[in-house]
Amino acid sequence: MNQQLSERIKRLPVSATLAMAAKARELKEQGVDVIGLSLGEPDFNTPDFIKEAAIQAIKDNYSSYPPVNGYLELREAVCFKFKRDNNLDYKPSQVVVSTGAKQSIANVCQVLLNPGDEVLLPAPFWVTYPALTKLCEATFKAIPSSVETDFKITPQQLEAAITPKTKMVFFNSPNNPSGSVYSEKEYRALAEILEKYPDIFILSDEIYEHISYGAKNFSFASIPSMYDRTITVNGVAKAFAMTGWRIGYIGAPEWIAKACTKMQGQITSGANSIAQRAVITALSESPSRIQYMVDEFRARRDLILDLLNDIKGFKANIPEGAFYVFPDVSYFIGKTLKGKPINSAMDFSLYLLEEAHVATVSGEDFGAGNCIRISYAASEDQIIDALKRIKNAVS
Repeated sequence: MNQQLSERIKRLPVSATLAMAAKARELKEQGVDVIGLSLGEPDFNTPDFIKEAAIQAIKDNYSSYPPVNGYLELREAVCFKFKRDNNLDYKPSQVVVSTGAKQSIANVCQVLLNPGDEVLLPAPFWVTYPALTKLCEATFKAIPSSVETDFKITPQQLEAAITPKTKMVFFNSPNNPSGSVYSEKEYRALAEILEKYPDIFILSDEIYEHISYGAKNFSFASIPSMYDRTITVNGVAKAFAMTGWRIGYIGAPEWIAKACTKMQGQITSGANSIAQRAVITALSESPSRIQYMVDEFRARRDLILDLLNDIKGFKANIPEGAFYVFPDVSYFIGKTLKGKPINSAMDFSLYLLEEAHVATVSGEDFGAGNCIRISYAASEDQIIDALKRIKNAVS
């Protein structure tokens, strides 16, 4: 019956991060002690002050359909947050609340991309970006970077990649999977290139903005010449440890926001009503309320970098945000480890799962085939144990 599936779903790849998590889960079900460092999910509980807001929303009977684009009070809270944290002036009519930032991005792609349009993806990029591009029957072009360039592209690379078919460019800072953070100076230099091409839109994915270690997040839309062409995407999953609450949002030109509302009205309607009420509280409070999680992530980053530096063959940058390291493992590609040939980063990632029982994610689907992503959204004990296993497996 597979022949009767649509070409659309046949073209759509399986999420690499979820696929590796599924493999790890299968091994665990067989009784194997697997340490999961593949998923980008904080291991903290949602803060109590947010949970209490959700409980109050239940008591207040917020159980009816919410507006498709989100409760007005939440869209006002999003505008407050954008101004406070990002120096961005949005009106509630420019905000759309969705079932996670992933749906926010999907909405934007669906309303802006036509078949044959081209999307530029600075690599490494989140695995979902090219998948959503394909779903819209558009094409994507990766702009490569490396550990030597801190996984950032240059203005010259950006301009060289632009063609008459280019419709959008995606930026993601702090970056998943590399943890790299573009500075204001670097973003302004990229904006100078895009000023020459007024028909190109920019999607700025800032979901990890609060998880940074000294490098202040700079929003691309705060560059005046880019404001009317930029869609700013954010959400609460990562910084507030609310992955399961499924709330994301955009700030965008009003005509794009209206189109996303129209699209969402036919797909999911509004996002979960109770979660929306809780997010009003989350965004209205000072980011200092979640600083304890950021401090812990920073300590884990330093720990995992120290442990990686003690293993021959791993070459990593110093990530300034998010909770991933993205080491170059090309040293191992072409070698044989314990009788198993390693011909790619995927082979290496599978080897670590099978031999060390540590789940990571290969860099191929992130646009960087010589790297693997390791999440340090895990306890220090797990990180120490995992890196010890990896060291033994490759020694």
